[in-house]
Amino acid sequence: MSAVFEKIYFFSTFATNHSNQTMSEKIKTLQTIHLALCAGLLTAYIFAGNLSLDSFLNVSIEPAQWPYLGIPVAAFLLSNFLFRFFIKKIDARLSFEEKITEYQTASLIRWAILEGAAFVLIFVTPELIAFGVLLIVYLAYLRPTEQRIKEHLQHLA
Repeated sequence: MSAVFEKIYFFSTFATNHSNQTMSEKIKTLQTIHLALCAGLLTAYIFAGNLSLDSFLNVSIEPAQWPYLGIPVAAFLLSNFLFRFFIKKIDARLSFEEKITEYQTASLIRWAILEGAAFVLIFVTPELIAFGVLLIVYLAYLRPTEQRIKEHLQHLA
C-alpha cells in the first residue's frame, strides 16, 4: 500500500512543481499521467492475466471468492468518495489554474485506488479478471478533459 502512496506523492509533486505551466499544459500533464496509469494496468493484465473471451463469458464465482467481489465495489465507492472530499476542500478563492493543481492530487488518489484494486484482483483472484477489466474501463472513462475539470470545479466558483 505504501507503494501506491509513494506513486501519488511522486506524481502530485511532479504536477505541482510546474506552477508556471499554462492551464492547457497542466491538463496535458494530467492526461499523460492518466494514460500512463491506464497503459501500465492494461499491460499488466495482458501479460499477467489470462485474458480470453472465455474468461468473460464463463464467470463462475465460488462461495470462497464472494468476499473478493467487495474489492471492486469498495474501490469504486472509496475512490469517488475521496475524490469528492478533496475537491470540496479546494479553496474557492484560488484561481482556476491553482485549483487544477489540487484537482490533480484528488484525481491521482482516485486513480491509485482503482489501479490498486485492479492489481489485487489480477494477482489474488485471477478468476475474477472480468471485474478487474471493468475497473480498467472505468479508469479509462475518467480521462481528464478541460470540460470535465470545469464541471467538477464549478461548485467552487
